[in-house]
Amino acid sequence: MKKLFSPLAIVLLSLILTPTKIFSADSLPNFTEVVEKNIPSVVIVNAKKNIGQNNNPRLNIPNVPDEFKPFLDKFFNGMPTPPPGSQSRKTPSFGSGFILSADGYIMTNNHVISNADEITIRLSDDTVLDAKLIGQDERSDLALLKVEANNLPTVSIGDSNNLKLGEWVLAIGSPFGFDHTVTAGIVSGKKRNLPNESYVPYIQTDVAINPGNSGGPLFNLQGEVVGVNAQIYTRSGGFMGVSFAIPAETLSNVYRQLKDDGKVKRGWLGVFIQQVDKDLAESFGLDKAKGAVVARILENSPAEKAGLKQGDIILKFDNKEIKKSKDLPLMVGSTNVNETVKIELLRDKRVITKFIKIEELPDDDMIASMKENTIDKTIVSGLTVSDINESMKKNLNIYGGVKVDKISADQLNNSKIKVNDIITHINNKPIYNTNDFKKEINGLSKNTLANLLVYRDNAPLFLAIKISK
Repeated sequence: MKKLFSPLAIVLLSLILTPTKIFSADSLPNFTEVVEKNIPSVVIVNAKKNIGQNNNPRLNIPNVPDEFKPFLDKFFNGMPTPPPGSQSRKTPSFGSGFILSADGYIMTNNHVISNADEITIRLSDDTVLDAKLIGQDERSDLALLKVEANNLPTVSIGDSNNLKLGEWVLAIGSPFGFDHTVTAGIVSGKKRNLPNESYVPYIQTDVAINPGNSGGPLFNLQGEVVGVNAQIYTRSGGFMGVSFAIPAETLSNVYRQLKDDGKVKRGWLGVFIQQVDKDLAESFGLDKAKGAVVARILENSPAEKAGLKQGDIILKFDNKEIKKSKDLPLMVGSTNVNETVKIELLRDKRVITKFIKIEELPDDDMIASMKENTIDKTIVSGLTVSDINESMKKNLNIYGGVKVDKISADQLNNSKIKVNDIITHINNKPIYNTNDFKKEINGLSKNTLANLLVYRDNAPLFLAIKISK
Protein backbone atom coordinates (compact mmCIF):
# COMPACT_ATOMS: atom_id res chain seq x y z
CA MET A 1 0.00 0.00 0.00
CA LYS A 2 1.24 3.40 -0.91
CA LYS A 3 1.88 5.83 1.95
CA LEU A 4 -0.11 9.04 1.68
CA PHE A 5 1.99 11.04 4.17
CA SER A 6 5.55 10.82 5.38
CA PRO A 7 6.17 10.63 9.18
CA LEU A 8 7.43 14.22 9.23
CA ALA A 9 4.31 15.45 7.47
CA ILE A 10 2.12 13.65 9.99
CA VAL A 11 3.94 15.33 12.89
CA LEU A 12 3.61 18.79 11.30
CA LEU A 13 -0.06 18.23 10.54
CA SER A 14 -0.64 17.11 14.11
CA LEU A 15 0.96 20.29 15.47
CA ILE A 16 -1.15 22.47 13.20
CA LEU A 17 -4.42 20.78 14.11
CA THR A 18 -3.74 20.57 17.87
CA PRO A 19 -5.04 23.74 19.61
CA THR A 20 -2.31 25.66 21.46
CA LYS A 21 -3.43 26.58 24.99
CA ILE A 22 -1.52 29.69 26.08
CA PHE A 23 -4.09 31.31 28.34
CA SER A 24 -7.52 30.28 29.48
CA ALA A 25 -10.12 31.63 31.86
CA ASP A 26 -8.97 29.12 34.44
CA SER A 27 -5.36 30.32 34.32
CA LEU A 28 -6.21 33.99 35.09
CA PRO A 29 -6.94 35.21 38.63
CA ASN A 30 -10.54 35.46 39.74
CA PHE A 31 -11.06 38.42 42.06
CA THR A 32 -14.79 38.00 42.67
CA GLU A 33 -14.52 36.14 45.96
CA VAL A 34 -12.06 38.66 47.41
CA VAL A 35 -14.24 41.58 46.30
CA GLU A 36 -17.53 40.15 47.57
CA LYS A 37 -15.98 39.36 50.93
CA ASN A 38 -14.32 42.74 51.47
CA ILE A 39 -16.52 45.41 49.87
CA PRO A 40 -18.65 45.69 53.05
CA SER A 41 -15.47 46.56 55.00
CA VAL A 42 -14.47 49.45 52.70
CA VAL A 43 -15.91 52.90 53.46
CA ILE A 44 -16.08 56.33 51.85
CA VAL A 45 -14.56 59.11 53.96
CA ASN A 46 -15.95 62.65 53.68
CA ALA A 47 -13.95 65.33 55.52
CA LYS A 48 -15.32 68.88 55.53
CA LYS A 49 -12.92 71.74 56.12
CA ASN A 50 -13.66 75.37 56.92
CA ILE A 51 -11.94 77.45 54.26
CA GLY A 52 -11.88 81.24 54.02
CA GLN A 53 -12.67 82.36 50.47
CA ASN A 54 -9.92 84.96 50.72
CA ASN A 55 -7.24 82.28 50.43
CA ASN A 56 -7.16 80.95 46.88
CA PRO A 57 -9.57 81.17 43.94
CA ARG A 58 -9.23 77.48 43.17
CA LEU A 59 -11.36 76.87 46.29
CA ASN A 60 -14.36 78.21 44.39
CA ILE A 61 -14.28 75.00 42.36
CA PRO A 62 -16.53 72.50 44.19
CA ASN A 63 -15.48 69.02 45.25
CA VAL A 64 -11.78 69.36 44.46
CA PRO A 65 -10.00 66.14 45.58
CA ASP A 66 -6.84 66.68 47.60
CA GLU A 67 -4.69 65.04 44.92
CA PHE A 68 -5.61 67.78 42.40
CA LYS A 69 -5.09 70.78 44.71
CA PRO A 70 -1.31 71.15 44.15
CA PHE A 71 -1.88 71.38 40.41
CA LEU A 72 -4.64 73.97 40.83
CA ASP A 73 -2.45 75.91 43.25
CA LYS A 74 0.19 76.21 40.52
CA PHE A 75 -2.42 77.20 37.93
CA PHE A 76 -3.91 79.96 40.09
CA ASN A 77 -0.57 81.15 41.49
CA GLY A 78 -0.34 84.93 41.21
CA MET A 79 -4.03 85.52 40.54
CA PRO A 80 -5.77 88.09 42.76
CA THR A 81 -7.75 86.70 45.68
CA PRO A 82 -11.07 87.96 47.03
CA PRO A 83 -10.81 90.71 49.66
CA PRO A 84 -10.24 89.85 53.33
CA GLY A 85 -13.38 89.27 55.30
CA SER A 86 -15.09 87.18 52.64
CA GLN A 87 -17.40 84.61 54.18
CA SER A 88 -15.76 81.26 54.90
CA ARG A 89 -17.33 78.03 53.73
CA LYS A 90 -16.82 74.31 54.02
CA THR A 91 -15.10 72.40 51.25
CA PRO A 92 -15.25 68.59 51.09
CA SER A 93 -12.33 66.20 50.82
CA PHE A 94 -13.21 62.68 49.72
CA GLY A 95 -11.23 59.51 50.20
CA SER A 96 -11.54 55.87 51.14
CA GLY A 97 -10.94 53.85 54.27
CA PHE A 98 -11.45 50.39 55.73
CA ILE A 99 -12.80 48.93 58.96
CA LEU A 100 -10.24 47.33 61.27
CA SER A 101 -12.46 46.36 64.21
CA ALA A 102 -16.11 45.41 64.67
CA ASP A 103 -16.56 48.25 67.16
CA GLY A 104 -15.74 50.93 64.60
CA TYR A 105 -12.01 51.68 64.21
CA ILE A 106 -11.31 52.81 60.64
CA MET A 107 -8.01 53.58 58.88
CA THR A 108 -7.53 56.14 56.12
CA ASN A 109 -4.87 58.51 54.80
CA ASN A 110 -3.92 61.50 56.93
CA HIS A 111 -4.07 63.86 53.95
CA VAL A 112 -7.74 62.96 53.44
CA ILE A 113 -8.83 64.22 56.88
CA SER A 114 -6.07 66.72 57.72
CA ASN A 115 -7.47 69.97 59.21
CA ALA A 116 -11.04 68.67 58.90
CA ASP A 117 -13.79 70.11 61.09
CA GLU A 118 -16.30 67.37 60.34
CA ILE A 119 -15.67 63.77 59.31
CA THR A 120 -18.30 61.28 58.22
CA ILE A 121 -18.01 57.82 56.73
CA ARG A 122 -20.44 56.03 54.45
CA LEU A 123 -20.76 52.26 54.56
CA SER A 124 -21.43 50.04 51.55
CA ASP A 125 -25.15 49.94 52.50
CA ASP A 126 -25.20 53.80 52.37
CA THR A 127 -25.36 54.19 56.15
CA VAL A 128 -23.68 57.49 57.11
CA LEU A 129 -21.95 57.75 60.49
CA ASP A 130 -20.11 60.59 62.22
CA ALA A 131 -16.45 59.79 62.80
CA LYS A 132 -14.08 60.94 65.52
CA LEU A 133 -10.39 61.43 64.86
CA ILE A 134 -8.46 59.21 67.27
CA GLY A 135 -4.99 60.09 66.03
CA GLN A 136 -3.00 60.99 62.95
CA ASP A 137 0.56 60.39 61.83
CA GLU A 138 1.82 62.78 59.19
CA ARG A 139 5.06 60.90 58.58
CA SER A 140 3.29 57.71 57.47
CA ASP A 141 0.25 59.58 56.09
CA LEU A 142 -2.14 57.45 58.16
CA ALA A 143 -5.04 58.48 60.39
CA LEU A 144 -7.29 56.45 62.69
CA LEU A 145 -11.02 57.20 62.94
CA LYS A 146 -13.71 55.82 65.25
CA VAL A 147 -17.46 55.51 64.70
CA GLU A 148 -20.07 54.45 67.23
CA ALA A 149 -21.24 51.11 65.90
CA ASN A 150 -21.09 47.39 66.61
CA ASN A 151 -20.76 44.19 64.61
CA LEU A 152 -19.22 45.95 61.63
CA PRO A 153 -17.56 43.82 58.91
CA THR A 154 -13.76 43.96 59.10
CA VAL A 155 -10.75 43.29 56.90
CA SER A 156 -7.93 40.87 57.63
CA ILE A 157 -4.37 42.22 57.74
CA GLY A 158 -1.74 40.25 55.83
CA ASP A 159 2.06 40.29 55.64
CA SER A 160 3.41 42.55 52.91
CA ASN A 161 6.90 41.09 53.41
CA ASN A 162 5.67 37.98 51.64
CA LEU A 163 4.64 39.88 48.51
CA LYS A 164 6.55 38.95 45.37
CA LEU A 165 7.22 41.07 42.31
CA GLY A 166 4.65 40.25 39.67
CA GLU A 167 2.07 39.06 42.21
CA TRP A 168 -1.55 40.07 41.59
CA VAL A 169 -3.09 42.66 43.93
CA LEU A 170 -6.31 44.66 43.82
CA ALA A 171 -7.64 47.91 45.25
CA ILE A 172 -11.13 48.91 46.37
CA GLY A 173 -11.95 52.59 46.66
CA SER A 174 -14.06 55.43 45.31
CA PRO A 175 -12.09 57.25 42.59
CA PHE A 176 -13.80 60.43 41.38
CA GLY A 177 -16.79 59.52 43.57
CA PHE A 178 -17.53 56.19 41.85
CA ASP A 179 -18.37 54.13 44.93
CA HIS A 180 -16.51 50.91 45.66
CA THR A 181 -14.60 50.70 42.40
CA VAL A 182 -12.34 47.65 41.99
CA THR A 183 -9.03 47.87 40.12
CA ALA A 184 -6.29 45.25 39.82
CA GLY A 185 -2.65 44.95 38.82
CA ILE A 186 0.65 43.52 39.95
CA VAL A 187 3.34 44.36 42.48
CA SER A 188 5.93 46.40 40.59
CA GLY A 189 8.44 47.05 43.38
CA LYS A 190 9.00 46.89 47.12
CA LYS A 191 10.62 49.11 49.73
CA ARG A 192 10.48 52.19 47.55
CA ASN A 193 11.70 55.43 49.13
CA LEU A 194 9.89 58.55 47.98
CA PRO A 195 11.18 62.14 48.34
CA ASN A 196 10.85 63.39 51.94
CA GLU A 197 9.52 59.99 53.01
CA SER A 198 12.12 58.25 55.19
CA TYR A 199 9.93 56.07 57.38
CA VAL A 200 7.70 54.21 54.91
CA PRO A 201 9.01 51.42 52.60
CA TYR A 202 6.31 51.84 49.94
CA ILE A 203 4.92 49.05 47.79
CA GLN A 204 4.87 50.05 44.12
CA THR A 205 2.09 48.65 41.92
CA ASP A 206 0.50 49.31 38.55
CA VAL A 207 -2.99 49.18 40.06
CA ALA A 208 -5.07 52.12 38.81
CA ILE A 209 -5.25 54.61 41.70
CA ASN A 210 -6.97 57.97 41.26
CA PRO A 211 -8.32 60.81 43.45
CA GLY A 212 -10.76 59.21 45.89
CA ASN A 213 -8.77 55.96 46.22
CA SER A 214 -6.55 57.51 48.91
CA GLY A 215 -6.79 55.59 52.18
CA GLY A 216 -8.36 52.53 50.59
CA PRO A 217 -7.04 48.98 51.01
CA LEU A 218 -4.74 46.99 48.74
CA PHE A 219 -5.56 43.26 48.86
CA ASN A 220 -3.67 40.12 47.90
CA LEU A 221 -5.49 37.17 46.33
CA GLN A 222 -6.05 35.67 49.78
CA GLY A 223 -8.25 38.66 50.58
CA GLU A 224 -5.81 40.15 53.10
CA VAL A 225 -4.92 43.84 53.29
CA VAL A 226 -1.26 44.14 52.36
CA GLY A 227 -1.17 47.92 51.94
CA VAL A 228 -2.95 51.27 52.08
CA ASN A 229 -3.19 53.08 48.75
CA ALA A 230 -1.63 56.49 49.30
CA GLN A 231 0.15 58.10 46.37
CA ILE A 232 0.55 58.09 42.62
CA TYR A 233 3.34 59.24 40.35
CA THR A 234 1.79 61.62 37.85
CA ARG A 235 2.52 64.49 35.53
CA SER A 236 -1.12 65.05 34.66
CA GLY A 237 -2.91 64.74 38.01
CA GLY A 238 -4.32 61.32 37.07
CA PHE A 239 -3.08 57.75 37.08
CA MET A 240 -0.05 57.01 34.86
CA GLY A 241 0.70 53.39 35.74
CA VAL A 242 2.74 53.93 38.91
CA SER A 243 1.07 53.92 42.33
CA PHE A 244 2.31 53.46 45.88
CA ALA A 245 0.85 51.80 48.96
CA ILE A 246 1.86 51.93 52.62
CA PRO A 247 2.79 48.34 53.63
CA ALA A 248 0.74 46.31 56.10
CA GLU A 249 3.55 46.24 58.69
CA THR A 250 3.56 50.04 58.89
CA LEU A 251 -0.24 50.01 59.02
CA SER A 252 -0.30 47.57 61.95
CA ASN A 253 2.33 49.47 63.92
CA VAL A 254 0.64 52.85 63.41
CA TYR A 255 -2.79 51.40 64.21
CA ARG A 256 -1.60 49.96 67.50
CA GLN A 257 0.12 53.17 68.60
CA LEU A 258 -2.66 55.53 67.52
CA LYS A 259 -5.27 53.35 69.23
CA ASP A 260 -3.28 53.08 72.48
CA ASP A 261 -1.62 56.52 72.69
CA GLY A 262 -3.15 58.74 70.02
CA LYS A 263 0.32 59.35 68.55
CA VAL A 264 3.18 57.43 66.96
CA LYS A 265 6.63 57.25 68.55
CA ARG A 266 9.65 56.50 66.38
CA GLY A 267 13.27 55.88 67.19
CA TRP A 268 15.86 58.54 66.43
CA LEU A 269 19.65 58.70 66.06
CA GLY A 270 20.10 62.39 65.23
CA VAL A 271 22.31 62.03 62.16
CA PHE A 272 22.15 63.07 58.53
CA ILE A 273 23.38 60.30 56.27
CA GLN A 274 24.26 59.73 52.63
CA GLN A 275 24.66 56.74 50.33
CA VAL A 276 28.06 55.12 49.89
CA ASP A 277 28.86 54.87 46.19
CA LYS A 278 31.69 52.93 44.53
CA ASP A 279 34.23 55.78 44.74
CA LEU A 280 33.44 56.61 48.37
CA ALA A 281 33.67 52.92 49.29
CA GLU A 282 37.15 52.72 47.78
CA SER A 283 38.29 55.93 49.49
CA PHE A 284 37.09 54.64 52.88
CA GLY A 285 38.70 51.23 52.39
CA LEU A 286 35.53 49.20 51.81
CA ASP A 287 35.52 46.26 49.42
CA LYS A 288 32.13 47.29 48.01
CA ALA A 289 29.55 50.07 48.32
CA LYS A 290 27.48 49.53 51.46
CA GLY A 291 26.46 51.24 54.68
CA ALA A 292 25.50 54.83 55.44
CA VAL A 293 27.98 57.70 55.79
CA VAL A 294 27.36 60.02 58.76
CA ALA A 295 27.46 63.43 57.08
CA ARG A 296 26.20 65.43 60.05
CA ILE A 297 25.49 64.90 63.77
CA LEU A 298 22.92 66.98 65.62
CA GLU A 299 23.74 68.55 68.95
CA ASN A 300 22.73 66.56 72.05
CA SER A 301 21.44 63.71 69.89
CA PRO A 302 21.74 59.99 70.73
CA ALA A 303 24.50 59.73 68.11
CA GLU A 304 26.53 62.51 69.71
CA LYS A 305 26.04 61.01 73.19
CA ALA A 306 27.27 57.63 71.91
CA GLY A 307 30.41 59.16 70.39
CA LEU A 308 29.65 58.90 66.69
CA LYS A 309 31.72 61.14 64.45
CA GLN A 310 31.27 62.81 61.12
CA GLY A 311 32.65 60.47 58.45
CA ASP A 312 31.77 57.25 60.29
CA ILE A 313 30.14 54.62 58.08
CA ILE A 314 27.38 52.67 59.81
CA LEU A 315 27.61 49.08 58.54
CA LYS A 316 25.20 47.27 60.86
CA PHE A 317 22.33 48.33 63.09
CA ASP A 318 21.10 45.87 65.71
CA ASN A 319 23.05 43.12 63.89
CA LYS A 320 21.24 43.90 60.61
CA GLU A 321 23.42 44.83 57.64
CA ILE A 322 22.93 48.26 56.07
CA LYS A 323 23.10 47.50 52.35
CA LYS A 324 21.90 50.97 51.34
CA SER A 325 21.66 54.17 53.35
CA LYS A 326 17.86 54.20 52.97
CA ASP A 327 17.71 51.02 55.09
CA LEU A 328 18.90 52.84 58.23
CA PRO A 329 16.00 55.29 58.84
CA LEU A 330 13.50 52.44 58.52
CA MET A 331 15.40 50.32 61.05
CA VAL A 332 15.89 53.16 63.50
CA GLY A 333 12.32 54.42 63.18
CA SER A 334 10.86 51.01 64.01
CA THR A 335 13.10 50.57 67.09
CA ASN A 336 11.47 51.03 70.49
CA VAL A 337 12.24 54.30 72.22
CA ASN A 338 14.81 53.94 75.07
CA GLU A 339 16.08 50.64 73.66
CA THR A 340 19.88 50.26 73.57
CA VAL A 341 21.12 48.99 70.22
CA LYS A 342 24.53 47.81 69.05
CA ILE A 343 25.86 49.35 65.86
CA GLU A 344 28.90 48.41 63.83
CA LEU A 345 30.75 51.18 62.03
CA LEU A 346 33.87 51.87 60.03
CA ARG A 347 36.20 54.61 61.32
CA ASP A 348 39.69 55.26 60.01
CA LYS A 349 39.43 51.98 58.06
CA ARG A 350 38.82 50.03 61.29
CA VAL A 351 35.53 48.35 62.24
CA ILE A 352 34.42 49.33 65.75
CA THR A 353 31.28 48.76 67.82
CA LYS A 354 29.15 51.35 69.63
CA PHE A 355 26.04 51.06 71.78
CA ILE A 356 23.37 53.72 71.30
CA LYS A 357 20.29 54.38 73.40
CA ILE A 358 17.53 55.21 70.94
CA GLU A 359 15.47 58.30 71.76
CA GLU A 360 12.09 59.47 70.46
CA LEU A 361 12.09 61.24 67.11
CA PRO A 362 11.31 64.95 67.70
CA ASP A 363 8.89 66.83 65.48
CA ASP A 364 10.21 68.48 62.34
CA ASP A 365 10.25 72.00 63.80
CA MET A 366 12.39 70.89 66.73
CA ILE A 367 14.81 69.05 64.43
CA ALA A 368 15.09 72.14 62.23
CA SER A 369 16.00 74.25 65.25
CA MET A 370 18.79 71.90 66.34
CA LYS A 371 22.37 72.79 65.55
CA GLU A 372 25.09 70.61 64.20
CA ASN A 373 27.33 69.33 66.96
CA THR A 374 30.42 71.33 67.79
CA ILE A 375 32.95 68.58 67.10
CA ASP A 376 35.97 69.80 65.13
CA LYS A 377 34.93 73.45 65.09
CA THR A 378 37.15 76.42 65.75
CA ILE A 379 36.71 80.20 66.04
CA VAL A 380 39.50 82.43 64.74
CA SER A 381 39.51 86.02 63.51
CA GLY A 382 35.71 86.29 63.69
CA LEU A 383 35.10 83.10 61.70
CA THR A 384 33.59 79.89 63.08
CA VAL A 385 34.60 77.03 60.81
CA SER A 386 34.25 73.23 60.79
CA ASP A 387 35.80 70.35 58.89
CA ILE A 388 34.10 69.32 55.66
CA ASN A 389 33.00 65.77 54.98
CA GLU A 390 34.01 63.37 52.21
CA SER A 391 30.91 64.18 50.17
CA MET A 392 31.85 67.88 50.00
CA LYS A 393 35.39 66.99 49.00
CA LYS A 394 34.14 64.75 46.24
CA ASN A 395 31.60 67.27 44.91
CA LEU A 396 34.19 70.06 44.77
CA ASN A 397 37.05 67.78 43.68
CA ILE A 398 39.28 69.00 46.53
CA TYR A 399 41.41 67.24 49.15
CA GLY A 400 40.24 69.23 52.15
CA GLY A 401 39.02 72.53 53.54
CA VAL A 402 36.80 74.10 56.17
CA LYS A 403 33.22 75.36 56.02
CA VAL A 404 32.27 78.79 57.37
CA ASP A 405 29.46 78.28 59.91
CA LYS A 406 29.28 81.72 61.52
CA ILE A 407 30.76 85.20 60.94
CA SER A 408 31.20 87.97 63.50
CA ALA A 409 29.67 91.39 62.83
CA ASP A 410 33.13 92.96 62.60
CA GLN A 411 34.28 90.46 59.97
CA LEU A 412 31.06 90.93 58.03
CA ASN A 413 31.77 94.66 57.85
CA ASN A 414 35.34 94.16 56.67
CA SER A 415 35.11 91.30 54.16
CA LYS A 416 32.84 89.60 51.64
CA ILE A 417 33.05 86.16 53.22
CA LYS A 418 29.70 84.36 53.62
CA VAL A 419 28.30 81.51 55.70
CA ASN A 420 28.70 78.11 53.93
CA ASP A 421 31.76 79.28 51.99
CA ILE A 422 34.37 76.50 51.77
CA ILE A 423 37.92 77.77 52.46
CA THR A 424 40.65 75.70 50.82
CA HIS A 425 43.68 78.08 50.83
CA ILE A 426 45.01 80.98 52.92
CA ASN A 427 47.67 83.07 51.16
CA ASN A 428 48.05 80.21 48.66
CA LYS A 429 48.71 77.66 51.42
CA PRO A 430 46.36 74.65 51.38
CA ILE A 431 43.92 74.21 54.29
CA TYR A 432 42.84 70.64 54.94
CA ASN A 433 41.07 70.98 58.30
CA THR A 434 40.31 73.28 61.24
CA ASN A 435 43.78 72.77 62.72
CA ASP A 436 45.41 74.04 59.50
CA PHE A 437 43.05 77.01 59.44
CA LYS A 438 43.80 77.99 63.03
CA LYS A 439 47.57 77.58 62.56
CA GLU A 440 47.69 79.76 59.41
CA ILE A 441 45.47 82.54 60.81
CA ASN A 442 47.39 82.68 64.09
CA GLY A 443 50.63 83.03 62.13
CA LEU A 444 49.45 86.29 60.54
CA SER A 445 49.76 89.78 62.03
CA LYS A 446 46.71 91.56 63.41
CA ASN A 447 44.96 94.07 61.08
CA THR A 448 46.68 92.68 57.98
CA LEU A 449 44.78 91.29 55.01
CA ALA A 450 44.86 87.64 53.96
CA ASN A 451 43.59 86.25 50.69
CA LEU A 452 41.40 83.18 50.79
CA LEU A 453 40.50 80.76 48.04
CA VAL A 454 36.90 79.76 48.71
CA TYR A 455 34.24 77.72 46.95
CA ARG A 456 30.78 79.27 46.80
CA ASP A 457 27.97 77.51 44.96
CA ASN A 458 30.60 75.06 43.63
CA ALA A 459 32.60 77.88 42.01
CA PRO A 460 36.08 79.02 43.24
CA LEU A 461 36.84 82.67 43.99
CA PHE A 462 39.42 84.68 45.95
CA LEU A 463 38.41 86.90 48.86
CA ALA A 464 40.36 89.08 51.28
CA ILE A 465 39.66 89.11 55.02
CA LYS A 466 41.01 91.27 57.79
CA ILE A 467 42.94 89.43 60.50
CA SER A 468 41.52 90.42 63.89
CA LYS A 469 42.65 87.50 66.11
